[in-house]
Amino acid sequence: MQAIVDCNSFYCSCERLFQPQLKNAPVVVLSNNDGCIVSRSDEAKQLGIAMAIPYFQAKELIEKNKVYAFSSNYHLYGDLSWRVMETMRKLVPPGCVEVYSVDEAFLDLGHVPLNQLHSYCTNIKKQIETWTGISVSIGVGPNKVLSKVANRLAKKNKLLTGCVVILSDTKVIQAALQKTPIEDVWGIGYSYSEKLKTYGIHNAYQLSIKDLSWGKRFLGGVTGMRLIRELKGMKSHNMLAPRTEKKMIATTRMFGREVTQWQEIEEALATYATRASEKLRRQHSAAYGVAVFLLKKAPVNLEATYYHRGRQVSGYVKLDNPTHLTPDIIKAVVALGKSLFEEGDTYKKAGVILSDFVPDSALQTNLFVPPADQKRKKLMNVIDNMNAAYRDDILKFGTSGTQKNWKMRSERRSKRYTTRWEELCLVR
Repeated sequence: MQAIVDCNSFYCSCERLFQPQLKNAPVVVLSNNDGCIVSRSDEAKQLGIAMAIPYFQAKELIEKNKVYAFSSNYHLYGDLSWRVMETMRKLVPPGCVEVYSVDEAFLDLGHVPLNQLHSYCTNIKKQIETWTGISVSIGVGPNKVLSKVANRLAKKNKLLTGCVVILSDTKVIQAALQKTPIEDVWGIGYSYSEKLKTYGIHNAYQLSIKDLSWGKRFLGGVTGMRLIRELKGMKSHNMLAPRTEKKMIATTRMFGREVTQWQEIEEALATYATRASEKLRRQHSAAYGVAVFLLKKAPVNLEATYYHRGRQVSGYVKLDNPTHLTPDIIKAVVALGKSLFEEGDTYKKAGVILSDFVPDSALQTNLFVPPADQKRKKLMNVIDNMNAAYRDDILKFGTSGTQKNWKMRSERRSKRYTTRWEELCLVR
């Protein structure tokens, strides 16, 4: 059997942990630059606040009902996520935890007898909540897809289920699939759910009785076959080994205002390239591939019946030699951005993406250029150490500008209680 442990309204739970006055109060957390609502407490959901809508659309409802709204506090969330995952690793045998996202992890429970599953999962839930203060729900099934189905049912009625649901026999599984709308099946997005409804498939059970060949033809080939196999109770997705390195690093931001000048775009791209380079060095990698995208504002069309987010332009270059040095990456990023920029257009967002990584311990250098990278590596180490110690980009490259215009807006961010000495929680 496999389980998925999912933190309940994770970002909101993190905010509540150090602010007891938020318990039983409606809470929402906003995305980067305070743009959209990305987490809601149960109380906020009951008020009708929808997920992923822009903050300004819900602002009147939020203020009317005295909803607490917070900017994303990634330092806090990341640290508490690490504590939750480490707790799980201490509670199950080695190699039985697969971290799926910041607030979810799969567990391999093959070592637990069926008649002990419920008590075992209940104990895991209590231990996580006792040691970290973060509430979780646990769904268990014969495979990952069915464990996700079980987890959805566990969260849907927390009082009835106790936040633990186990799908262990055929009748229970069929009943659970009949209660699961097709759009809520793991791996079914909006487009596929609409397509499946045209074939008369409105819930997970109706999809589970289809042949594997049908899934291969109408549901994305092998991926569709695997999904139907798991809905039938078979196993297609094994537990994955933990990944220690990223295969791609991206830094993207909405500007928070309309931007029309190249100098501002250049400063933003240089700032994002700096962030991406820091992450690259942190995992001891170097990148061959550098990509840049710019998102243009869509022209106003009062007659349109739908919203258009704008037109994205992008470019990619493969470097002659892999690098993790910020000046080299900034140079490539600015050149790419300059080729994409068009005078007179208005821009809303930009991003820098690094890819095609190699270990920084085995870099191939240019035979015809004298090696100078060792001194520059030492310089990067000094800059990284200074910025880590004093924060707020005390050392930065001139291309990034002298002002802090491109830092993420977070006007409602709470304190970073677990990662900053000066922001520790005060107890009176």
